[in-house]
Amino acid sequence: MTVFQLHETSRLAYGRRMTTPAHIAMFSIAAHGHVNPSLEVIRELVARGHRVTYAIPPLFAEKVAETGAEPKLWNSTLPGPDADPEAWGTTLLDNVEPFLEDAVQALPQLIEAYEGDIPDLVLHDIASYPARVLAHRWGVPAVSLSPSLVAWDGYEQEVAEPMWEEPKKTERGRAYYARFQAWLEENGITQHPDLFAGRPARSIVLIPRALQPNADRVDETVYSFVGACQGDRTAEGEWRRPAGAEKVVLVSLGSSFTKQPAFYRECVRAFGDLPGWHLVLQIGRHVDPAELGDVPANVEVRSWVPQLAVLKQADLFVTHAGAGGSQEGLATATPMIAVPQAVDQFGNADMLQALGVARHVPTDEATAETLRSAALALVDDPEVARRLKDVQAGMAEEGGTRRAADLIEAELPRRR
Repeated sequence: MTVFQLHETSRLAYGRRMTTPAHIAMFSIAAHGHVNPSLEVIRELVARGHRVTYAIPPLFAEKVAETGAEPKLWNSTLPGPDADPEAWGTTLLDNVEPFLEDAVQALPQLIEAYEGDIPDLVLHDIASYPARVLAHRWGVPAVSLSPSLVAWDGYEQEVAEPMWEEPKKTERGRAYYARFQAWLEENGITQHPDLFAGRPARSIVLIPRALQPNADRVDETVYSFVGACQGDRTAEGEWRRPAGAEKVVLVSLGSSFTKQPAFYRECVRAFGDLPGWHLVLQIGRHVDPAELGDVPANVEVRSWVPQLAVLKQADLFVTHAGAGGSQEGLATATPMIAVPQAVDQFGNADMLQALGVARHVPTDEATAETLRSAALALVDDPEVARRLKDVQAGMAEEGGTRRAADLIEAELPRRR
């Protein structure tokens, strides 16, 4: 048994001895890729008798309430999940400034929402800066629920510092850090903003360890990988494989990066005239089906699909390689073509390719010919199938929802 396994065993043993119903408060932003991964963990905590409140903008209140948690509503200034992707801008500072601005204006709302109702433990998404401030203010433990990769030993030197080197030299970059530091200090926190945002004291990681870059250099006394927490998704709807479909390919770029009509047209060209193939093409809300031109009968165009239901019957997944989609592809042992669009998706695409279960195809190279060639190479390759089964088996041993709940309970403070 390794040192970190001994450490976790002792934590869990303590948790089992000490757990009584507690008030656990979860905090997240209004984004599918941040809320959805947490929901089954929240459902499990409620089933164990805990009172769970969930601070979330109104758009996700109903989804949160379905878990048995109590929504605590606040208003966000971030672009919503259906906003045009261009609302997030194009530069690193464009991407990060809205989160700080949102945190500053959200904190007073959340202080008021929890007045007289302080929780025993704070759970938070990686993008919820106010949650950690509140945990500090209340003197209660904070546990991060990470829906994506986490920092490893050396991450700052290898990734963060080179990425921020130029922005930090600009007046705008210096102003961003000054404002972030001032906000933290106003709330009694002396950490540097980079450490505050990127180095939680405790984190439950909701992705398979197989998707984590440099997993051997991750401190597993801080970060615990529990893998996919998918639960029963039948409420999302069903999907039936058409009669006569020899191969089914699902194309989905998630919920935020769907404004890609040219890419979708290439997908129609790639798979629309392949005998025996059926293409399920999710185009989101920002593309009119008419922009695709003439679509063959074997192409099913949808604005949204129950992704997991389709993947359980699919032979190939063309994905943007977001953390959720990547692990759903792995959990269903579906070969993938990864066409990343932003942020951690590029690293995920490389990880999937390194595992031998996918091909990483940059967007500007995603022609019909390239997509078709990659698809035909993947779907009938016995080595790809073997590797997918190995990863799938490893994921099944990571513990998922129940282990996540066990680890959270182990962080609850001792009751006097």
